[in-house]
Amino acid sequence: MTEPSITISSSAAKRIVELVNEDDNAEMFRVSVEGGGCSGFQYRFELIKGAAPDDMLIERDGATVAIDPTSVPFIAGSEIDFIDELIGAQFKISNPNATASCGCGTSFSV
Repeated sequence: MTEPSITISSSAAKRIVELVNEDDNAEMFRVSVEGGGCSGFQYRFELIKGAAPDDMLIERDGATVAIDPTSVPFIAGSEIDFIDELIGAQFKISNPNATASCGCGTSFSV
């Protein structure tokens, strides 16, 4: 069985590298899906020291993203992006599995 395609945009990779370089205790970026939020599920982003043995690892331009096996099916086929606009900057996941999402883009339903 092949791993699901989850990609990182160049802007997300650049920002992840910046964040990891600013934090002496971080080696990579974790993306996970948790229950909650206004649409049922929410994304969680955090810097971590190392990956768990069963994490899926995605790399681009020096950035490494770890995704736990429970979260992978929820974001399969997605792109992790970083948006920097006048109203604010944030990581955003373009998720083809989401049937609905909240206005802020951090929670979704499947």
